[in-house]
Amino acid sequence: MSTTPTAALSEAGVSIWLDDLSRERIETGDLARLIAERNVVGVTTNPTIFAGALSKGERYAEQVASLAASGADVDRAVFEITTDDVRAAADVFREVYDRSGGFDGRVSIEVAPGLAHDTAGTVAEAKTLWERVDRPNAMIKIPATVEGLDAIRETIGAGISVNVTLIFSLDRYRAVMEAYLAGLEQAKAAGHDLSTIHSVASFFVSRVDTEIDQRLVAIGSDEALALKSKAGVANARLAYELYEETFASERAAALLDAGANRQRPLWASTGVKDPALPDTLYVTELVAPGVVNTMPEKTLEATFDHGDVTGDTVTGAYAEAGAVLDALAKVGVDYDDVTALLEREGVEKFVVSWSELLESVGQALGAAR
Repeated sequence: MSTTPTAALSEAGVSIWLDDLSRERIETGDLARLIAERNVVGVTTNPTIFAGALSKGERYAEQVASLAASGADVDRAVFEITTDDVRAAADVFREVYDRSGGFDGRVSIEVAPGLAHDTAGTVAEAKTLWERVDRPNAMIKIPATVEGLDAIRETIGAGISVNVTLIFSLDRYRAVMEAYLAGLEQAKAAGHDLSTIHSVASFFVSRVDTEIDQRLVAIGSDEALALKSKAGVANARLAYELYEETFASERAAALLDAGANRQRPLWASTGVKDPALPDTLYVTELVAPGVVNTMPEKTLEATFDHGDVTGDTVTGAYAEAGAVLDALAKVGVDYDDVTALLEREGVEKFVVSWSELLESVGQALGAAR
């Protein structure tokens, strides 16, 4: 029997990854503590997280001074700082990686968000990041834009593990899994060991509710208001149904027989934005075998404290989830418009965070010179 809700999540087949990373977490032992005490088995990063870590800055001062003395420009400094953090975190998670046979113990680093619509640029940077971090338990994050799909295929085909990010729609998720399978076929043809290639598909949850709930309130009917805060979970549950169908196909089976791994669904954006909702909603309602839930620390602590983990809450709920999306369409919510908007906003937000990161590092370099 599990002694804590996070342990119960792990037993139910959910891998808990922390959606945060900083040098302070690594150097103070906090990351190791979360592994030991909160069942954390991986970490995800993004430009916003790095911008936040660098803004606090004290533990980066020595490296910034060294980079300034060497004449490094801002882009080079950001590259060195972020890859050093990811490499150090990967070393903290190495025991988890070894124990799990490579499934967990993963640390993700994202290509520059300005490359979101540049296939060739994304592939080139993914390879550069992979070589620089130089750890088997790293993952390169690539956004699931139309241009990103080909980059995902090419990067997987090169034998590099990928965390596909910014997935909002079911159609795009299908295309992501197609890109993964095509990449595995490419990797196999090139002679790569498929067992060493891992991938997760980051399906965003709370942002879907935030946008759709605004539209439901604007519509204002009883039917519309009754659907508030249901879309995010329903969308994710239907994504898991697609995952099951895809990896039960003959095409996937042939690759799995050749040693390949399933591309696991990862629930992202799991911090609750609406204070009226249970703070563990996007954890306890999305429990299923073989998924990852990447949580901000606030959500992780709430789950540890009072999460009610009752086993699989996904696979028996497909009909109900489909009915939610049908009902949304009937009251006038345009699902395709919502998911397209969220993808555009997701890329734009990361571009802004990346600019902030470059600016803060640039100021630090200037001050150190």
